[in-house]
Amino acid sequence: MKTIAPALEVISNSYGSSFTYTKHAEKTNSKAHLWHYHPEIELVYINGGAGKRQIGSHVSYYTNGSLILIGANLPHCGFTNEQTGNINETVIHIKPEFLGNDFFVAPEMKKIQNLFSQAKAGIAFGGETKKRIGKKIEMMENQLPFERLLTLLSVLDELDSSDEYTVLNADGFSLELQTQDNDRINVVFNYVKDHFQESIAIDEVSSLVSMTTPSFCRYFKKISNKTFTEFVNEYRLVHASKLLAEKPISINEVCYESGFNNFSHFSKSFKQYTGKSASQYRHEHKIIIS
Repeated sequence: MKTIAPALEVISNSYGSSFTYTKHAEKTNSKAHLWHYHPEIELVYINGGAGKRQIGSHVSYYTNGSLILIGANLPHCGFTNEQTGNINETVIHIKPEFLGNDFFVAPEMKKIQNLFSQAKAGIAFGGETKKRIGKKIEMMENQLPFERLLTLLSVLDELDSSDEYTVLNADGFSLELQTQDNDRINVVFNYVKDHFQESIAIDEVSSLVSMTTPSFCRYFKKISNKTFTEFVNEYRLVHASKLLAEKPISINEVCYESGFNNFSHFSKSFKQYTGKSASQYRHEHKIIIS
């Protein structure tokens, strides 16, 4: 069995800047949809479209774009590809100490320091905050380095003041991980991403990380606050949500393309997860996306 290696993304600062600003154009598939992590804090703005977001043990489906702040070393997938439907994806990478070890200790920076701490769980911003901050982030592309830095600090200050946010991984992924834990969990998450449409045997996954099945089950529950089976089912349900909103295929096909082999079980699980039947969910999201 092939072992899927975790990816540590190495990021270099933009020339003449203390942080990295990157814009990915529509349909370039610049962000590989692979599990990865890095020591930088990541701020992502997706200006439209719909897709899947996976941060830590959190999996969800977004519509009308997304604005996300991801803490250092929190594993996540890329959020867009050639099928997402966005015009651009803008990504800012910031080292926690990017302005020096003492800068954020200053009283004026306490709010931003608190924001970085909360970002360890991943934060999604919505409503007017997403629209307003998204525009500021896109404006940074044409700014000179000093002006861009001031805009970034202003953006971070506004994000901390916003009440239009959701903590994505609040009850999930254990955030204080050793390197070995990070590697193990990335192997597991990458395997689920590549094989969720198939039957996944826990003993096979356990062998990928060189653990016995009982040890792996205890380990995964401790790390993610959910059983491995719960995580796989949740991943499948989010994929089903994506298919229902985006593809004109039957609900029966959605069930099997999402890795479920029993339609009754799928229907019951989907309603428990979303609070809606699959047909109701499809109808509502067609209205949102159109």
